Amino acid sequence: MSDVILKLEDVSYRYADGTNALNGCSLKIRRAARSAVLGANGAGKTTMFLHLNGILRPTSGQVLCEETPLDYSRSGLRTLRSRVGMVFQNPDSQLFSASVREDVSFGPMNLGLAERIVRTRVEEALQAVGMTAVADKPVHNLSYGQKKRVCIAGVLAMQPEIIVLDEPMAGLDAAMQEELTVILQKLHAAGMTIVIATHDLDFAYAWADETIVMEAGRLLAHGNPVEILRKEDVRQTLGAAPLVAEITSSLSLLGIDLRDKGYLPRSKQELLTVLSKQARQGG
Repeated sequence: MSDVILKLEDVSYRYADGTNALNGCSLKIRRAARSAVLGANGAGKTTMFLHLNGILRPTSGQVLCEETPLDYSRSGLRTLRSRVGMVFQNPDSQLFSASVREDVSFGPMNLGLAERIVRTRVEEALQAVGMTAVADKPVHNLSYGQKKRVCIAGVLAMQPEIIVLDEPMAGLDAAMQEELTVILQKLHAAGMTIVIATHDLDFAYAWADETIVMEAGRLLAHGNPVEILRKEDVRQTLGAAPLVAEITSSLSLLGIDLRDKGYLPRSKQELLTVLSKQARQGG
């Protein structure tokens, strides 16, 4: 079995108004990895995501799932979307049923599953995102953060292998972002491949196994966040570097090179833990 589960090969896409959103974009999504996709607005992140589950079809180039080009027939797309779940940035564009339970049921019911199986999947999905208590609530009465959870539950009820989330942290306060991070960690621990578009460099640096940086519809950089998000061309494109990376670089100028200690922190908490340990040991 290939380590690569999704692949774009020289994909270009032009919208009807003539906008070139992707320009010969090639990249690979590794199975069971946590991938964070970064780039300025207009870099092509959302357009690329819409290609991953067949909502858009390349103007040129091809998208492959496990080395097989996507099948854009009706049955082919249904199969693909049961494997690649998409969560949009705005939950109101994804939610349309009267109640939470009805909305989460929609996807598995369209797969033609037995009612018993659908019911089980829905309950498991609601439990996974902590929304069981509001299962019978009208969708329009939910908070923004709750709506995002319901969107994720609707995708999880399809039991996909891959979940693609476009700016899932947008519009959430710090507490809700932490709750969503916990959900994502549980999904990853269960073996799911997760792809997220984000503008939060600190989140990407701490969370991702791989970072994908896009610029003008092309792949600028792809790899380990510790390496990629410290590169000067990436920093210039994104306009900044992760705060923890900036601090560790500044510490090295003062003669405190944390890499010499065999561990480079990637989150604020990890940095504080390392510095506290250094202080107790006297440097």
